[in-house]
Amino acid sequence: MKKSILFGVIALSVAGTASAQVKPEDQIKFRQAGYSFMSWNMGKIKANVEGEFNAQQVQAAANAIAAIAGSGMGALYGPGTDKDIGDRKTRAKPELFQNMEDVGKLAMDFNAAAANLAQAAASGDKAAVQKAFGETGATCKACHDKYRAD
Repeated sequence: MKKSILFGVIALSVAGTASAQVKPEDQIKFRQAGYSFMSWNMGKIKANVEGEFNAQQVQAAANAIAAIAGSGMGALYGPGTDKDIGDRKTRAKPELFQNMEDVGKLAMDFNAAAANLAQAAASGDKAAVQKAFGETGATCKACHDKYRAD
């Protein structure tokens, strides 16, 4: 587990270097787009686990979530992205940028849950998807509760 946390912190540090190539306002725009797309796909999965289950649709949505989760979004939390920039508003609390070790752990938990959701979706087993969906949602909530302003 310590290796996972260390990896998350290192990944966020390396991502900070990559973020220098993207303007802060674009980092905010891109990360919001990623989270919006994941949210839309979570909504599709939710509709399927609460209603008629379409395994193909669930698998496509879960794969999209896992791909974005593992895409290096930490690079989009570079210097200057802790505040609104012009018309680009952020809901990231300043505490996020002050607790990178904890954020790294939360990010690794989310990445693992998203990968598990994709794996469950590939099985076509509705019960497995429901369980993995709940676990993925819990990792989202863990970060939102600490580091996202309403």
